[in-house]
Amino acid sequence: MGQRSQSSLGSATSLLAGGPPAGELRCRCPRTVSQLIPLRRLARVELLAEGPHCAVPEVIATTKQGQMICLNPSAPWVKRIVTSILNRYCCTP
Repeated sequence: MGQRSQSSLGSATSLLAGGPPAGELRCRCPRTVSQLIPLRRLARVELLAEGPHCAVPEVIATTKQGQMICLNPSAPWVKRIVTSILNRYCCTP
């Protein structure tokens, strides 16, 4: 079972999880976006590590309006958010 921790980054909240919810054995992000989304528009950011459910790590943002957006983990601004969350609340990437 993956480690979960609730934390905040500016106005965004992060859920660090080792995998998807029980019973879900596929990637949750068939497509990702790379365009910059201002942090003030985000309510939550989920980090899902790669595993048997998906070969790539997934970064899922939820806006304050409730829209879920899959972010490209290779985008420079997304990498900065992920690194900041991991350094501040978990571990060194």
